[in-house]
Amino acid sequence: MRDTGIFTEQVKPGPGISPASSARMKIEQAHERSAAYGIPRTAMPDYGPLGKSDLADLLAQNRVLHQHALPVMENLYEQIVNTHNMVILTDVHGLIIHALGDADFLEKADRVALSPGVAWSESSKGTNAIGTAIAEKSPTIVHADQHYLEANSFLTCSAAPIFDVMGSVIGVLDVTGDQHNFHKHTMALVRMSAQMIENQLFASSFQDAIKLSFHSRPEFLGTLMEGIACFDSEGRFLSASRSGLFQLGLSMSALQAHTFSSLFGLPVSALHAHYRTATPGLLTLCLHNGVRVYAKSQNLKPQPAAARHVLDNARLPKVVEAKSKLSSLHYLDTGDEQVARAIDKLQRVLGRDISILVTGETGTGKELLAQAVHNDSPRKSSPFVAVNCASIPETLIESELFGYEDGAFTGARKKGNIGKILQANGGTLFLDEIGDMPLNLQARLLRVLQERMVTPLGSNKSIPVNLALICATNRNLREMITKGEFRDDLYYRLNGLVVRLPPLRERSDLDVVISKVLATESEGRQYRLAPEVMQVFHAHGWPGNFRQLTNLLRTAIVMTDADMEIRLEHLAEDFLEDLDLTTAPLVLPRSTKPASLDALEMDAIQLALQQHQGNVTAAAKALGVSRNTIYRKQASWKNE
Repeated sequence: MRDTGIFTEQVKPGPGISPASSARMKIEQAHERSAAYGIPRTAMPDYGPLGKSDLADLLAQNRVLHQHALPVMENLYEQIVNTHNMVILTDVHGLIIHALGDADFLEKADRVALSPGVAWSESSKGTNAIGTAIAEKSPTIVHADQHYLEANSFLTCSAAPIFDVMGSVIGVLDVTGDQHNFHKHTMALVRMSAQMIENQLFASSFQDAIKLSFHSRPEFLGTLMEGIACFDSEGRFLSASRSGLFQLGLSMSALQAHTFSSLFGLPVSALHAHYRTATPGLLTLCLHNGVRVYAKSQNLKPQPAAARHVLDNARLPKVVEAKSKLSSLHYLDTGDEQVARAIDKLQRVLGRDISILVTGETGTGKELLAQAVHNDSPRKSSPFVAVNCASIPETLIESELFGYEDGAFTGARKKGNIGKILQANGGTLFLDEIGDMPLNLQARLLRVLQERMVTPLGSNKSIPVNLALICATNRNLREMITKGEFRDDLYYRLNGLVVRLPPLRERSDLDVVISKVLATESEGRQYRLAPEVMQVFHAHGWPGNFRQLTNLLRTAIVMTDADMEIRLEHLAEDFLEDLDLTTAPLVLPRSTKPASLDALEMDAIQLALQQHQGNVTAAAKALGVSRNTIYRKQASWKNE
């Protein structure tokens, strides 16, 4: 089979497998299935459509799908008109329900019966984009002689399955044309259109439910990337869109056991109360996995008056703040030597055309640092545009980064979308979790960085762009390069200056950090930590870093008494369970009066050993250090 060079958008490869290799494997497996059906490759297939009555039954059975897909198909066709292509909708069995096409291509299409009532399953036509997309449950490109039947080798096809509200395939959207007119952007347009159909089906299926739209970035609300989850009036989970499943990080079956409260940490009654205010803004909610999202809701039902009195006094999430208070590198320099060195390096390259790569564990403040770099740079009056490559579904990240031509793919937007790269023109583009960017898009990004030109999807025009680039990752990009998961040429283009943000457990300025977080979250009030809480904080390994610390303090502030002192009983139960403090009383090994850093370090290690019954391995894991560190510290204290 010849390599046509167009495989990169079909499937997400596994570790160590390139997109091209993964796509070839997919085609080869489809051919094996086709051979097992006993179809000769040289055979002339049966292109006979269903009879009139059977075709009427097909349309009736798929009425809702057809109803919601038709306007999207017409919109998609406007994007590819006069390109010798046609747009096709099929049911779950590959039977064509509806087709739109260029007049000059329809004659060719008639030869292979791309018309309503004809079956294009793998069992009927062998490997083809429609049938293989159904079999694989994933977007599929089948080009030229990749088709199993030689009679179909003049075609190039890009197909995406359409899923219903419970995650089952109910149909396929496909663009088919002459192989000589293949365009690399076609699959992206098909995927976007399929998701539009899914979202419309989703909205129509839960008209009386509570619909929550959410995303980790507020600017994505109202776009194809927003997650949507539906709940009944009592907060029981009903369903979620594909983007919603992606952001929640759970399967549809796993979500059936959840409620609004267990997923977002807020009673559904508080949601009702928020929307009884005169001008309800966006909500900030925390997902079950600790990720903060921005949300808005629709179709809320009024609550009984008895519940209203209680809820009016409830503490509700804060409305989105327009700008972070942590706005400069100077503010972030809180006394830790590692952070100070990183800030010094960053200050030296401000205003220079040098790419910056920030590494560090999840939650160490990489985006905060990028925003501070922008605010201290000569570009501070221009846009700062942040894109989390891990939070955008792979099917949509290309259109969001590079934009797309006139076509209103987000409903009201009838002039297309310029994309995040062009939005950052003149300012700073921050690509968070760059290690999660698909390989095929890494190639496009590299080309943009080298040529300083962007070509939107569906366009033949390249637009000049001038921006500063900051990337961040919690992954080891060098290891990914050796596994074929990250392009080495892109890596060397990104790492003009590499700085590492240390995890919270390695920082020497924890007290200052806690003070600043409390000041940010306390709305002008002066909260303080009880000595035993501060000692526990110094002993903890903080696997979630600033994100974990901030969420913990935010909740503790709500739980405090009138004296505004945060004590152990005000901390979240899961945090205390991690420390094994819920079933045994805390015995402080030293005085709680102010002590030196060495004394606090000794206290932390002794406390961890006490909690784990002398098990050095368990204590080291809880503290986030190695066993050798504990042995070395104990030896040094004995020698003092």
